[in-house]
Amino acid sequence: MFGLFKKPSQAERDKAAAIKQMVRDMLALGEETTVSVSEIQCGDAACPGTETVILVMQPGVKTKAYKVLAPLLDVEHTQVEQALAE
Repeated sequence: MFGLFKKPSQAERDKAAAIKQMVRDMLALGEETTVSVSEIQCGDAACPGTETVILVMQPGVKTKAYKVLAPLLDVEHTQVEQALAE
């Protein structure tokens, strides 16, 4: 999705924004915390292929990374909840 040469579609931008808001709500994050959502294609044979990575960056705290094993547009609320719980 957010590769070097591909501009994200409006649907991808909207979905990423919705996931960011889900994460903010679920973790009760303030505005000082940055939430990043991106889709990556894993080239490793052990990987499931396309996955969505959520980064939570809080000032003074080590960045936390959460993975949803699904393409960005397929990510569901329950998958985000599960990723944040792990």
